[in-house]
Amino acid sequence: MSKERARRREVREAQQAAERAARQRRVARRERRRALVRRLTPRVRLGRSGRLPRHTRGERAAIVLLTGVALVGIWSFVDDLALRLALVVLLLLVLPAIVVIALDRRS
Repeated sequence: MSKERARRREVREAQQAAERAARQRRVARRERRRALVRRLTPRVRLGRSGRLPRHTRGERAAIVLLTGVALVGIWSFVDDLALRLALVVLLLLVLPAIVVIALDRRS
């Protein structure tokens, strides 16, 4: 009788060990998948990063719109290609300074 119980206990323990191993493999695979998704998903940063002030969506739209208007004006009113390219390069170089002067919030 005790040999039979010991044999059944061994079978039961072997089944439990196999189930435990399968569960651990599933958990490990799930954790690896979650870690991969966390690594590949871009993080949303709330708040400001850095010391430069952020511009609102309207301010950014105004910057892009006015720059586009200036580019269209340069290309429509200036005939010489070299002068056009020089004015476009000058506009792009001076644009950050214009934005800081026009949208400075410290004053």
